[in-house]
Amino acid sequence: MLSYHLKIAFKSLRRNPILTALLIGAIALGICVSTSFVTLRHLFTQDPLPGKSGKVYSVQLDSWGTDRPFRDDDPSLLPDQVTYRDARGLMRSTIPARQTPAFMTRMFVHPDPKIARPFQAEVRMAFSDFFTIFDLPFQYGGPWTKASDAKPEQVVVIDHDTNVKLFGGIDSVGKTVRIEERNYRVAGVLKPYRPSLRWWELNRNSAGPPEQVYMPFNFVEPLQIWTAGNTAGWKARSGSTHQDFLNSEVIWIQYWVELPDAKTKAAYREWLNGYIREQKKIGRFPRPQIRSSLTTIPGIIARDKHVPDSVRTMSIVSLLFLAVCSINLIGILLGKFLGRIPEVSVRRALGASRAQIFWQHLVEVEVIGLAGGALGILLSIGLIEALSKFMQNGDALRLDGEMLLLGGFLSLVAGLVAGIYPAWRVCSVPPAMQLKVQ
Repeated sequence: MLSYHLKIAFKSLRRNPILTALLIGAIALGICVSTSFVTLRHLFTQDPLPGKSGKVYSVQLDSWGTDRPFRDDDPSLLPDQVTYRDARGLMRSTIPARQTPAFMTRMFVHPDPKIARPFQAEVRMAFSDFFTIFDLPFQYGGPWTKASDAKPEQVVVIDHDTNVKLFGGIDSVGKTVRIEERNYRVAGVLKPYRPSLRWWELNRNSAGPPEQVYMPFNFVEPLQIWTAGNTAGWKARSGSTHQDFLNSEVIWIQYWVELPDAKTKAAYREWLNGYIREQKKIGRFPRPQIRSSLTTIPGIIARDKHVPDSVRTMSIVSLLFLAVCSINLIGILLGKFLGRIPEVSVRRALGASRAQIFWQHLVEVEVIGLAGGALGILLSIGLIEALSKFMQNGDALRLDGEMLLLGGFLSLVAGLVAGIYPAWRVCSVPPAMQLKVQ
């Protein structure tokens, strides 16, 4: 029966191609706008670590002073980073399955003079667990080893673009790259990777591509590496040297742990409380309460409102625009369907039921909806491409499978909204009067 309804629908649509084009174009316009802006919202709200985002936590400790809160707009919030002393202290725990402190700095990379001039690169200092925690994809090689963390060894991981710039995109594992005054061996090369946000550093402007170079964290002290990220402190440093900075109460390091289950999480939280008690005994953590926090990436995104209000508003407005497009087609479809009442009356007299007439017209409308949806998705690809040029993280803005399915679903809903009343109306007209006229 469906094939028969489809055959009748295509015949009906071919009778008046101009009207058919108008109907398809109206739905295509609504699908284009709605799919594009819903995709934009999806960019900011998608699960960053499918299957494990509920197991990866940012560690926060209440190491702040008593004179003022860390954030005046919400005094209950804890500092969003930890001090170097606390990062070292937290590394003593054996409870997390994986853990890493991390921060961003900048260094000069010196390619072969025949290839390119020296350039400044963003460098992520971290332990090797960082790559596994955040599922960074490798094109060649992999993370450096735990032994390389401990020494530390002069090894790095570079991203795809840096590999192209330095080595022409070949498998460069084992090759040497000069950074500042030292040579480092390439342990791995990342695949082209453009997340919507830098999930591992949401406390700063986290839009844009990931860092170009990754280096063992334990180089911080021997190389006297300073951070290029956000810093904050409640207490003046006692000196200006790098060691004074490391010993200070300045927070500048993100700390991440992977806790596989609730039992491990509870054990680690208890360990954190014990650590804070230990620090209080030596005069740190001046606030009276023992407070720590384990927050997932989705929790940070929701708490700090990383989804702009304008994005939320535009996604809602775009869906309303699609609804308006669909509702405006009701009158056109009603006129079209009522114009074929004589034909419908004859079919009713020959035995067709109201349900069959209803489904025939509804199938015709859904064919229009799907055709408009297909055209609208093609148009949305162009619109998304245009939007991506005005965004810092535009490389991550794309129509994925989920959004394609959503576009198809919205086109079916748009067809249903536009056609359900006209289809019901035409099958409700008594055929007797029309048969008398015929």
